[in-house]
Amino acid sequence: MQKPNSDRLIPALFMCFKEGYSLSTLRSDMIAGLTVAIVALPLAMAMAVASGASPDKGLVTSVVAGFFISFLGGSRVQIGGPTGAFVVVIFDVIARYGLDGLIVASVMAGIILIIAGYAHMGKLIKYIPYPVITGFTTGIAVIIASSQVKDFLGMEIDNVPAEFIEKWMAYFTNLNTTSVYAVGLGLLALAIILICKKISAKIPAYLVSIALVSLLSWVMNMPVETIGSRFPDMPTGLPVPTLPALTLEEVRDLIPSAFTIAFLAGIEALLSAVVADSMIGTKHSLNQELVGQGVANIASGFFGGLPATGAIARTATNIKSGGKTPMSGIFHALFLLVFLYTIMDILAYIPMAGLAAVLFMVAWGMSDIKHFLQISRISPSDRTILFMTFGLTVLVDLTVAIGIGVTLASLLFMRHMSKSIEIQPHMRLTQYDADDGDGDDAAASARAVRNEVEVPEGVAAFQINGPLFFGVASELCDRMQNLITIPRILILRMRFMPYLDASGEASIEEILKICHQHHSYIIFAGMRKQPMEMLYRAGLSRDKEVAFTTNFDEALKLATKLMSDPDFVSKHQDTV
Repeated sequence: MQKPNSDRLIPALFMCFKEGYSLSTLRSDMIAGLTVAIVALPLAMAMAVASGASPDKGLVTSVVAGFFISFLGGSRVQIGGPTGAFVVVIFDVIARYGLDGLIVASVMAGIILIIAGYAHMGKLIKYIPYPVITGFTTGIAVIIASSQVKDFLGMEIDNVPAEFIEKWMAYFTNLNTTSVYAVGLGLLALAIILICKKISAKIPAYLVSIALVSLLSWVMNMPVETIGSRFPDMPTGLPVPTLPALTLEEVRDLIPSAFTIAFLAGIEALLSAVVADSMIGTKHSLNQELVGQGVANIASGFFGGLPATGAIARTATNIKSGGKTPMSGIFHALFLLVFLYTIMDILAYIPMAGLAAVLFMVAWGMSDIKHFLQISRISPSDRTILFMTFGLTVLVDLTVAIGIGVTLASLLFMRHMSKSIEIQPHMRLTQYDADDGDGDDAAASARAVRNEVEVPEGVAAFQINGPLFFGVASELCDRMQNLITIPRILILRMRFMPYLDASGEASIEEILKICHQHHSYIIFAGMRKQPMEMLYRAGLSRDKEVAFTTNFDEALKLATKLMSDPDFVSKHQDTV
């Protein structure tokens, strides 16, 4: 089986057809597609309700977006549809701009994903810190669970506040309106889900739970709110594609939400694809996956659906049910399309308390408590990032949480990196017998025999261990300025400095300036390729008071030779 390169922009479906598609594979994909459709049916509706939309929007999303994610995606077994990751941002967009605003945000997010895929930016998503991902996903899980308390308890609250604290205050204030029937159905639904999962993972626990509590509610004519009573005019079938009517100012205001949707779609899709790879032993094309996700979100938007991405649980179900190619995802969409045209009247009998139970389980699965607690014990910095991202997601805004979380993680990383960088002044410097040139085998140098090397009088040497970037660039200048006497010759040993950025280059220019003022000479020893190219482009190689040697031993020989030259010594006097 050919493993697609992550940089190749070829849909996985085309690769599978090129390899050959048999009748046995078709049969396996059809069975898997039907199984996943049965699992996705209650989940799609529940996600739509949690997002502030009608249940049919979730089914439309699973049909349209699910089709294109499988048709154009880069994973062989990815199943797409609405997921819990979008609940917070969708709810916010619908509350402020209505469904037209959501369509615009979904389309813009799709365009962003397509651009990211063709720009080969898929790998960048992998650099999002894990504490940030865990923090906002756990925060979203808390928000989803909190939003379902009213339906689970059957409370009579006309307008539930959107803010987390105010929402819970409203719940406590209205506890006296709790419905015993709703609580009973919700608890029964939870129990059925847990029992089914314990008996066998192959049982569609959510569907069984919804079917049983709906039947019980209908037979006993319970006074509980259902999908039909809350959404009496729910349409049947796919809607006609529409174009939204928004002002240019509103479109501009939706840009941050679009980027958030694209970010969440990219992260969850690639995480799901990675999980799928580990289960089936293939490698997805991450950039093609972004393109497929982009097209799917644009199509879903035009059909009035919700944002979509790869769903980890549904993808795993697809694999365990025998899905082998993207055709299983396409069949899943087609089966849901059949459901959309045939059983919408039956779905109206589903109690809202039953859907709330499903969403409680979804939230629990999203929360990833094990890793949340694990990260909180690892280090103070990771704990800070985790709790801040989690808290901002729950109490403020998902976009703010992600932005601040990533920024804080970057700053803390640079702080740790700056602490790991060593700028060591030596008058007696440890020298390695191993080659000190432009090689990258640091392990070989570490194993080499070390000898103490005497640095000549009037010469100072600094060894830079680690990348010289803006987080530590100023320290090099500080070390020079703190010297009581500026030496005649300064050796900068850069064998262990793999990277130099513009700030690091500026600090070296500042050192050159200080040395020129004090008539000192600089020797760069063992500089690697990237820093050397930076200095060459900056024009420092043309400085007459600068020399470059391939290793530190040659730098010492050059320094000794220069110090024995009376003309050089008279020109480069030690200066206080």
